[in-house]
Parts: sequence; structure tokens; C-alpha cells
Amino acid sequence: MLSRIYTLLKLSLFVLLALLVVIFLMFLLTLVPGRTIHYTNQNTAQSITALKRESPPLPIHLKIPSINVDASVEYVGLTSEGAMDIPNNPDLVGWFDLGPHPGENGNAVIAGHSGMKDNVPAAFDNLKKIKKGDQIYIENGRGETTIFIVKEIKLYRKDDDASEVFDPSDDSSHLNLITCTGIWDTIEQTSSDRLVVFTDKM
Repeated sequence: MLSRIYTLLKLSLFVLLALLVVIFLMFLLTLVPGRTIHYTNQNTAQSITALKRESPPLPIHLKIPSINVDASVEYVGLTSEGAMDIPNNPDLVGWFDLGPHPGENGNAVIAGHSGMKDNVPAAFDNLKKIKKGDQIYIENGRGETTIFIVKEIKLYRKDDDASEVFDPSDDSSHLNLITCTGIWDTIEQTSSDRLVVFTDKM
């Protein structure tokens, strides 16, 4: 019995010694010039590099003088159903922060309320009055203003494919504005149509 215990102890000591030798050798490898042990894959390294880059300034204010729109910007993402969310306050507009910043290449998208119950004022009440050629001003957190010009106005049914609102057709910078319009559906608690204003950066 004692001899078996003695044998097991020797075996355990041998395994422990071998493990310490391996750890020591790995440590020495990290000290050899020109040798580096990488613990991150390429995607992780790219993500870290991207985080180190300076983030674009966030939009903070939207103005459309031709229709008396003057609203602060909040940031929205997706609802639980996968649709673009909307601002909580009818006085505000919501920038889709999973897409480009206004002024970057691609389609930046901003949504706002209109036609609220009991005639509560909303940011995009006058969006239906906008015309082709009108100018839209976006101010960012650095105090810089980017100007966009209305190029097209479209009306979509709520279930229509409106992917072109979010997916750019070129490499230019665009800002697209969305609001609900049409008939209010009391069952689904939403309007029947979506008014979309497409613009190009000046």
C-alpha cells in the first residue's frame, strides 16, 4: 500500500515539474526578439483598431426653414420587431444610430412624429409641405452644419418594401426623413402610410 502511494506521489511530482518547464519555456518565447504571441484573431484586432479611430460627431439639431422645422435630435435603434424605433417625445426627431452619421457616405435616416392625437404639436407636422429643392440643415456636436437638398418625396404603404430608404444606391451622402401619415389604424396602433423625403448632401 505504501509503495503504491509513493509511486503516485512521484508521478504527480513528475507531471507538476513537466508543467512548470512548459510554462517557463513559453515565458522565454515571449522574450525572444522578433517573436510575438498573438492572443487575438484578425477580426478582434480590426475591432480594436476601429475603436481607436475618432468617432464622427453626433447630430444634435435639425432645421428645415422652409417648413418651420426646428428640432433637437435623439438617437434611436431597432424595436423588438426589427423596425426602426421612433423618438419618445413628439418635439424631437430620432436619428437611426445603426446607420451612417449625417454627412457620411450612405443613407442617414431621421424619423419624427406628425399628426398626433388631440392636435399635440410634433416635429414633422409640416413635413408634408416640403418641396423638391428645399434645404435641410443638420448641426453636429462640434458646431458644424451639413446642408442637404430635397431631391424626391415618396409615399409608402406601411407594409411596402422601403429598403431604399436605408440602402444607398451610390457612394454619396444622403439624409432621408420619415414620418407617419394617412389613416390611423386603431387595432395596430399605427398609420397607414409613410412619407419619406430623400435628400442629397450639397
